[in-house]
Amino acid sequence: MTYIVNDSCIACKYTDCVEVCPVDCFYEGENMLVIHPDECIDCGVCEPECPADAIRPDTEPDMDKWVEFNRKYSEMWPVIITKKDPLPEAEERDGESGKLEKYFSEAPGEGG
Repeated sequence: MTYIVNDSCIACKYTDCVEVCPVDCFYEGENMLVIHPDECIDCGVCEPECPADAIRPDTEPDMDKWVEFNRKYSEMWPVIITKKDPLPEAEERDGESGKLEKYFSEAPGEGG
């Protein structure tokens, strides 16, 4: 099992999760985070930290696409281990549907 980040993170990018991760398996894109599925130790401490409920176990239905999505971008983006401010539009975008199609950026974040 692993945990993944889904499209609920897009345009919010809360980073509360990175501070509690014992193995530093979060990676930062311009407007979201992902988890490297091979580095995640399945401890689950990150899941309750996410205000957007964007972190889910891969055992839930239809998670295969998110495991591969997280794998792809974690290999392209820099690791993030330090909490940062969420994106300015985080509160208004939290819970919005269709964020992958509307807002997702493949560009890397700054990491750190």
